[in-house]
Parts: sequence; structure tokens; C-alpha cells
Amino acid sequence: MDTKPEIVISSIDAERLEELLDSLPNDGFPGREELKEELARAKIVTPEDVPPTVVTMNSTIRFQIQPSNEEFCLTLVYPQDVDADGGKISILAPVGSALLGLSQGDEIEWPKPGGGKIRVRIEEVIYQPERSGEFHR
Repeated sequence: MDTKPEIVISSIDAERLEELLDSLPNDGFPGREELKEELARAKIVTPEDVPPTVVTMNSTIRFQIQPSNEEFCLTLVYPQDVDADGGKISILAPVGSALLGLSQGDEIEWPKPGGGKIRVRIEEVIYQPERSGEFHR
């Protein structure tokens, strides 16, 4: 898969993620550069203009990882919001940053920790704060 799908990020998420990246040491996590690249290529829109099927921060999504066809339902969160129950994934995790800004039906290849690639497909955006009218979270 050579082309990456267009990604849409709310201006609030973009600002907070830039601040997060700036606060981390340059070698703070393995996918730092990939997340920076994703932010750089994203279409930034106001929270009110985020399409309802786009993965934003604090969205709950059902996605599939290829080639295993494993499905997961997770909430994409900032690192400080990850908890032990396993239902949340940090934006700093490679799969977490791969999900941000994608739409239902999109697929993207992303580097795995330790080498290789995984393909991630968004099956459903179960909950999205913007769709629920939460624009200032």
C-alpha cells in the first residue's frame, strides 16, 4: 500500500499533540517521527467540522489488524489516560498514532516495534466526542 489515506484532525487535537511531542525528549518513544509526519500531512479542521466517521482523540473504535484479522475495540487516548483495564490505547503507541485521523473503511500500513509492518483497517467509529457535541474536551 503506497498511498496513505487522507487524514482529518481537529485543531484541538493537533494543538495538544504538538504540545505533547514538544514536551517529550527526541528519543521519547519509537514512533515519534511517524506521529510528527502524520500531523504534518493532516487536514486540520475545527472540532465542529470533523466528519462523524473520523477517529479523533478519545474516540472508541473497532479496528482490524492484518494479516491476523484480529479485531480490537479500543479508545484512543493521551498517554496519561491509559489505564490497566486494557480498553485504551495511547496515541504514542504505533497503532494508536496510525489510527488518528483515519475514517471508517480506511486502511494504513504502520511500522511495528521491532521491525516489520502491520496493516490497520478501521471497521467502525463507535464513539467520537465531536459527533456527540463535545468540542472542548
